[in-house]
Amino acid sequence: MNYLKLTRPINLLLIALVQVLIKYSIFQPFNAITALSTFQFALLVIATVCIAAGGNVINDVYDAGIDRINRPNRVIVGRKISERNASTWYVILTAMGVGIGFLLANAIGRPMYSTLFIGVAALLYLYATYIKTLLLMGTVLVSVLVAMSMVIVGVFDIIPVTNPANQLTQWTVFKLVLQYAVFAFMLNFLRELIKDLQDINGDKNGGKNTLPIAIGRKRATSVAFVLGILITLSVIFYMYEFLYDHTPAVLYFLFLIVAPLLFFCIKAFEAEKPKHYALLSTLLKIVMVTGMCSMVLYPFVIL
Repeated sequence: MNYLKLTRPINLLLIALVQVLIKYSIFQPFNAITALSTFQFALLVIATVCIAAGGNVINDVYDAGIDRINRPNRVIVGRKISERNASTWYVILTAMGVGIGFLLANAIGRPMYSTLFIGVAALLYLYATYIKTLLLMGTVLVSVLVAMSMVIVGVFDIIPVTNPANQLTQWTVFKLVLQYAVFAFMLNFLRELIKDLQDINGDKNGGKNTLPIAIGRKRATSVAFVLGILITLSVIFYMYEFLYDHTPAVLYFLFLIVAPLLFFCIKAFEAEKPKHYALLSTLLKIVMVTGMCSMVLYPFVIL
């Protein structure tokens, strides 16, 4: 059970859910031509989840000292699992992910695509060991990799079978995935900032140079508030531009995405204590889930 907890299974389930939604709530309703069979798509999901799980494990290995300050009751590495066993678990998960990715890339006749899995695994290791100590670099990298977990579905399932005859339809579908990926990037960037605000004491002792450490908690909170406003306005603009004549979709976005974001902005404006930042982090996670689940609306929107 502790080995499972180390992988952060809820986050992994969200990654898998989003990839399934892209395949069956976007690609299929738009009648996009796809390259992956059901079995091959399952392999893609498994490979992605394994590499993400490995990244979570190795990050906890290198964050064990910081977590003893920030989350003393939730520390696993060094208490319930030895550092050596956790590192072995990381190697197993990452090797499985890269291996499955290699087999999948060759199965669809795109062997070079396997470098995506190798590259992501390498970046996750570099993040855990070095990049997260650099100002904003770690936050940006993690957010890019979250977005990549969505884009990779289009790379493997859409791009290999795109040709001049179907390019317009394929690009329309892929562009929709990119829009969701940008939304995921922005939300995750903001959530990472909130987590840095929450963990500022442990991060200082761990030698990190996060934005709250660099400019102070108060200024960083103001940045989070402004980013929250910008994301909220972006969602409202998207609703006006693409969904204004689809009432059920508009109501979904208003009550399950915009409303929590507005509540986030209100709470961010007055946030000062760790419990305030914990609430803000939870709110963003809820918005991430409801935002991704809005993909189920597209079969109804396009009919």
